[in-house]
Amino acid sequence: MNPLVEFCISNLAKGAQETYEILEKDPNIDVLEYGCLSYCTLCDSTFYALVNGDIVEADTPEELTGKIYQYIEENPLF
Repeated sequence: MNPLVEFCISNLAKGAQETYEILEKDPNIDVLEYGCLSYCTLCDSTFYALVNGDIVEADTPEELTGKIYQYIEENPLF
């Protein structure tokens, strides 16, 4: 079972697409995009994704990518 990373399409359009494309190439991560994840205030103010149901947020797409990988490493699925 791979970790699941979910993105809001509005956040992707804001710049998180860079993170999405990197993670999508990783065969050990499942990546999905949705029309809305219902975190509109968060989506408007920062870059974020849901990782196994938990919010991971950052100030830049590069930082988001790193924080997602860090979260996955620190919270393995068993």
